Amino acid sequence: MPREYSQKAALVTGGAQGIGRATAALLAERGYRVAIADRDAAAGRKTGMTFIRCDVSREPSVRACVRRVLKRFGRLDALVNNAGIASPGGGPVEKLRLTEWNRRIGVNLTGAFLMTKHAAPHLRRVRGAIVNIASTRALQSEPDTEAYAASKGGLVALTHALALSLGPQVRVNCVSPGWIAHAPVKKRDHAQHPVGRVGRGEDVAELVAFLLSDAAGFATGQNYVLDGGMTRKMIYV
Repeated sequence: MPREYSQKAALVTGGAQGIGRATAALLAERGYRVAIADRDAAAGRKTGMTFIRCDVSREPSVRACVRRVLKRFGRLDALVNNAGIASPGGGPVEKLRLTEWNRRIGVNLTGAFLMTKHAAPHLRRVRGAIVNIASTRALQSEPDTEAYAASKGGLVALTHALALSLGPQVRVNCVSPGWIAHAPVKKRDHAQHPVGRVGRGEDVAELVAFLLSDAAGFATGQNYVLDGGMTRKMIYV
């Protein structure tokens, strides 16, 4: 095997910004060759890593993306299914348009399925790992977030289904972040968290990197909630 193909390779979807970008950067720092798949070409190219324009909700786009990763790196050891529509809204359920529902399901849930479908044969060869990025909204909700909650809840269930289907060659885990700030927040926002602050993309990246590593070799099929303790907090008005 050529020397350049002996180095582990990772594919991070939605890697142009936010959690995806932080994860891609940390994996590169830890020695992976990293490819970023995203629809935002301008932001993706600014990362300085291998960028592939991809719409994860479309199978031909996903198939082409995985092929490009294999052509570039010769192998695929890690897949991070992070791409998603972050906006949880859509309006009251009585007025929620089917197009908005399908759009969130298509990107947030079907995208992870399609990526895994086409990456799985290559991950099996190297006993690789997958980490899906869900949300604490898979476990608790605010009003008018049905499409987003359903997509993330489905991703948690997809995780344990894939862990059984792909094991023991491929481990599959999920991370459900809470409030991850990408812009300045108020002191009261930090204060309401039991750890005293809102999350950062780097917090999620560290957990993802661990779950992809050999140190997490006994972990599969699990959903790891990373929310500064908020889902354990009883709130009475």
